[in-house]
Amino acid sequence: MLSMGQAARQFDYGHGDGQAPRVVDMLDRGQDRPLGRVQDRGTSALAVSIFADRSYLRAEMEEDAVAAGLRIAQTADLGNLLGADGGPALGDLVLVDCPVIDGAELAALARLDLRAAKSGSHLVVSTSIGSLDDVFGCLDQSEAQILVTPSRADRVIALGRTLARAGNRVRELSEEDRLALLRLTEQVGQIAQKLEALSSGSASAAAQPSAFRFDGTSEEARLDDGTDRLVRAARPPLPDPRLVRKIIRQRQLRARFFEGDLFADPAWDMLLDLTAARAEHVRVSVTSLCIASGVPPTTALRWIGQMTDAGLLQRVDDETDRRRAFITLTDKAADAMARYFGELGSAAASLV
Repeated sequence: MLSMGQAARQFDYGHGDGQAPRVVDMLDRGQDRPLGRVQDRGTSALAVSIFADRSYLRAEMEEDAVAAGLRIAQTADLGNLLGADGGPALGDLVLVDCPVIDGAELAALARLDLRAAKSGSHLVVSTSIGSLDDVFGCLDQSEAQILVTPSRADRVIALGRTLARAGNRVRELSEEDRLALLRLTEQVGQIAQKLEALSSGSASAAAQPSAFRFDGTSEEARLDDGTDRLVRAARPPLPDPRLVRKIIRQRQLRARFFEGDLFADPAWDMLLDLTAARAEHVRVSVTSLCIASGVPPTTALRWIGQMTDAGLLQRVDDETDRRRAFITLTDKAADAMARYFGELGSAAASLV
């Protein structure tokens, strides 16, 4: 059985010639090379800090980080984050595992989030579905990656995404090349997932989302007849939430007869759930939205992140409890959903 390092694909970021990054396939050679090692000889390896109470997990995270060409700065238990002096110095990448978290650890995690944002460190936090809302509420500054009961493959994907964000060569890439690099990173994760499925007998995880954009302005305004004045188009009301909930139930019904992954469409399922919630004046937690997506929570969180970046979703902090946060549609996304259902009219009731 190949190791994670043998399964990896190595990124070549080029040498300043403006070319897109390319991938060197290593599966046919069986060589244990590091995943995503930056080929810029002038850049030192990123330093990694690992905080986890489970010793076997610290060792596993360290092994994968080394395989990714990263340098281990420190490994310690969570208690090292609780110091009144702000905690230890941070590496370029900080990996934290907190499946069950208490009030003191939540406060420490919030401080860590702020420190990572100020220092530019990349933060990856793994937790459980029961603690997800609390952890999500604490992490609002550093653009942290959150993993929910992750597999080893999920952690490899997180390392790959960090490598795609870090390093001078990556920052010099054009937006198109960054998107290409993100897709290549997702391919690395898919390879790791397939290997993990072969070794554990588990089903392969859902495919990862690719980068996309949302404009939301196609029918927002029009030119007035006979003038050059721009007139804002009338905004239709949101659909009846009972109708949207009926569509959601119909979509979920398919899983009783077919494998759920066959119809996985997390972006649309989340848009439907948030549309109904907005019409009902109900707030949606990140845990609830992950469940509504129909895919594993870690995959759902990646979708939420991309949809937020695309302008479809937004985070709303709880005014009464700063440790909690909710997800809602942006106004443009809500308008787009209203126009969509308005265009369907009475035919929407027959949608599955």
